[in-house]
Amino acid sequence: MTTIKVAVVSDTHSYLAPEIIQIIKECDIAVHAGDICGTDILEAMQPKTGKVYAVTGNNDPYCHLANTELPEVLSFEAPGGIITVEHGHKHGAHQPDHDLMRKAHPNAKVIIYGHTHKKIIDKSAKPWIINPGAAGKTRTHGGPSCLVLSCSDDKEWVITKHRFTEGD
Repeated sequence: MTTIKVAVVSDTHSYLAPEIIQIIKECDIAVHAGDICGTDILEAMQPKTGKVYAVTGNNDPYCHLANTELPEVLSFEAPGGIITVEHGHKHGAHQPDHDLMRKAHPNAKVIIYGHTHKKIIDKSAKPWIINPGAAGKTRTHGGPSCLVLSCSDDKEWVITKHRFTEGD
């Protein structure tokens, strides 16, 4: 039996909440779903294994990531399935279409996206679709947030939500 923890963040826009940095340190892998806006954000993401996966968001070409080559979409193997990551803005501006995302990535067990700054866990169909909300200061809808995905090859994956109130 293999189980890993994946810290999932998005939409930092040049600032990563310190509480979320601590959560990342307790995980095996970290994922950033775009709108990073600074290589220092990626450097601050230090999971146990050092593995950080990140995709470019719609704002990244205009900020301090302009010279960093990041894919628009990536997939990687986790115990028990494939995780696919994209920013989500190409599937609808204000609310990406989950059906379109599922059709685009049918082999994934979980699709991670950002862009909306709103935390979403959609298990209504396979693959699951999750959005960690915003992990920075911009449009956090109540405070910076992230998700932790516990991936196991012999049991159901578990998603844990984290939100930190602004000013804490």
